[in-house]
Amino acid sequence: MNLQSRVNIIVDRFSQFEDWEDRYKQVIKIGKSLSELEEEHKIEKYQVKGCQSQVWLKPSFENGIVNYYGDSDAILVKGIVGILIEAYSGSTPNEILEYQDDFLKSIGITDHLSMNRTNGLASMLKQIKMYAVVYKSLADKGIKNAPNL
Repeated sequence: MNLQSRVNIIVDRFSQFEDWEDRYKQVIKIGKSLSELEEEHKIEKYQVKGCQSQVWLKPSFENGIVNYYGDSDAILVKGIVGILIEAYSGSTPNEILEYQDDFLKSIGITDHLSMNRTNGLASMLKQIKMYAVVYKSLADKGIKNAPNL
C-alpha cells in the first residue's frame, strides 16, 4: 500500500467524526495504542527538536522501505506521532519526499493545536523528511538496508 492510500484510510477514519471532541478522542486512542519506544532509543539522537513535549522518532530502512517508530511523553502528541507513523511508514524515500498533501489539516487536527504544538508538528514532519533525504541518498548509491542511523 502506498503513502496516499494509507493517508486516505486515516482521512476516512477521521471523517466519520462530526466534531473536534470526537476526533480528539480518536487521537488519544491512537496514542494509547502506539507501542512504546524502547528506552534505549529514547535518546537525544532520535529526539525531535522544537517540540513542547518530548518526542522521539526512530527510523529504519530495509529493502528500500522507510519505517518510523516513535513515542512521546504527552498522550495527545503520542497520538499525532502514531498518525504520522501510520501514514509515512512503509514508504520509499521518494514517496515521502514527493508527498505534499497536508492531510492533518483535512482531518481537523492542525486547527485545534496550540502554536507550540503546531510548531512541534512541523518539527516532526521536518524530521520525517530529513530521514527520507538520508535514505534517498543511500538508495541512490544502491544501499537498500540501514536499520539504524
